[in-house]
Amino acid sequence: MTPEDRYFFLYLITNPNTTQIGIYSLTKKQMAFDLGYSIESVNSLMDRFENHHKLIVYNNETRELVIKNWAKYNLNKGGKPMLDCVSKELREVKDKGLISLIYPLIQNASIREIFDRYVNETSHDTSTTSGQKEKEKEKEKKDILSGNPTADKSEIPFKLITDLLNQMSEKNYRHTTPKTQQLIKARWNEGFRFDDFKKVILAKCFEWRDNPEMSKFLRPETLFGTKFEGYLNNSDEVMKRAEHQISGGGGLKRKNDLPF
Repeated sequence: MTPEDRYFFLYLITNPNTTQIGIYSLTKKQMAFDLGYSIESVNSLMDRFENHHKLIVYNNETRELVIKNWAKYNLNKGGKPMLDCVSKELREVKDKGLISLIYPLIQNASIREIFDRYVNETSHDTSTTSGQKEKEKEKEKKDILSGNPTADKSEIPFKLITDLLNQMSEKNYRHTTPKTQQLIKARWNEGFRFDDFKKVILAKCFEWRDNPEMSKFLRPETLFGTKFEGYLNNSDEVMKRAEHQISGGGGLKRKNDLPF
């Protein structure tokens, strides 16, 4: 972990919202307020802890967070007060699926027995939950091209914009990179929105992707830099040429990749 990672993880396991079971409700806005960070920084850290360190899972709908290895260090001793507290907190969990993430590391038999009831209740929903996740992934892919981000409209969709660039350019840029976020935020503050980024990305990928000399410029520094508005103003003409090649067989190598 970086020093910032350690600081953030210390906050996650000691903030006033923590519970005895390691599952608690906390909004990202509250995290940002407590830590003095921006929402973008909190989103980046949460993504890092979920997908890189794999220490937490966060439900964006219920605003609940689970610390996956919590039971290993905190659910070792029983006793009636402890068991009563665990039972009460388990009843208050909205996303019961999070309970199964804590369950495997519980060593205390009496605590494990209480968890058993909730894990068994939710086990029959596993296939349904899995199917929902697949649908959500498909919806996210469609959202990338539809211009209808599922994220809060007040937040800058760094991930959505970067995912679209990666999908169309066949590259692998990270939306958490400070420089990439700085470029996107600069254009966003100038009044440009997701649909504008989409037009620039699609137009430049059509123009440059199959040109070895130009494909190297399909990167955030070039597309989202100071020439962004010029690329945007030229995008309609580029799209017309692309549509003409697709409909007229004008030699587009990968026309199925362009979502017109």
